[in-house]
Amino acid sequence: MPPVNRNEPVRAKSSESRYTLMEFMREFPDDATCLDWLWRNRYSADGEHADCPICQRQTKFKRYGTSQQRQSWTCTSCGHHIHPTAGTIFHKSSTSLHLWFYGMYLMTSTRCGISGKQLEREIGVTYKTAWRMFNQIRGALVAEAMGSALDGTVEIDETWIGGKPRYRAGGPQPARRKDGTRRPGRRTREESPNKKPVIGMVERGGQVRVFAVDNVGQGVAIPLVANYVLPSAIVYTDSANAYDSLVSKGYAHQRIHHEAKVYVDGDVHTNTIEGFWSLVKRGIDGVYHAVSAKHLQGYLSEYAWRYNHRHDARTQFETLLLRTVGR
Repeated sequence: MPPVNRNEPVRAKSSESRYTLMEFMREFPDDATCLDWLWRNRYSADGEHADCPICQRQTKFKRYGTSQQRQSWTCTSCGHHIHPTAGTIFHKSSTSLHLWFYGMYLMTSTRCGISGKQLEREIGVTYKTAWRMFNQIRGALVAEAMGSALDGTVEIDETWIGGKPRYRAGGPQPARRKDGTRRPGRRTREESPNKKPVIGMVERGGQVRVFAVDNVGQGVAIPLVANYVLPSAIVYTDSANAYDSLVSKGYAHQRIHHEAKVYVDGDVHTNTIEGFWSLVKRGIDGVYHAVSAKHLQGYLSEYAWRYNHRHDARTQFETLLLRTVGR
């Protein structure tokens, strides 16, 4: 019987996990290993030599023990200090690096997200601290989630995210059924002040772009398509009026008519982007319960980022770590 390698991760063959909690704890057991990772990935590949801006050459750096527990390395030639956390989301944070890294591990190990309250319970910080940590991490993902233009076959659709307020006397009239009778206690999504319109576009087999917008009219939708979809793409949408001018803009555009209860017509459908909407809405409803319009784009970017990196060769945790240090 061959000897058991205690360093090898134990994982069921049917498991989809690529990076387990045990592997995270073995790789980043404390603050020192997290800080050393930042130092090596930002400044010093070998852990000893880095480019000194004062000496203007590569010199040897050493980390000296101080009573202040300073998170810096010092040039042995001129005494210049380099702080690995400077300019990152960890800069001037009193929360330990180990907790920051664990929070990022949790964010990348789930498909539906993790709430600030859950992070508070997991790592023992206040809710205010947990929420700030996640907000900082999401901020690092927003720009990447916008990304480059899409090509190939692109599906575009809009949705509304938010609550379903009840009808109040003197307020907007509630929605009506097809037979003209009133649907008790409901407003249409356009009538609801708490609903936020969102436009999404996805390249089949590729990436998604998603935007919280003020409305879904042509004045908003068409410029977004022009910025994030290449003219060579084949665009599929539903029959919304917002996309009427796509052909005149040079796009190959086909529609699927949901109002006629047609959802697939050969290759023409918007099921891919609607599947993404389902993932977002189930995640928000089940994990966060409610998201304010002010912060909605950050949450959308988090879901889009995970979706866009679902097929990466390296783990999402490693990709997120590298993203936070500008790589």
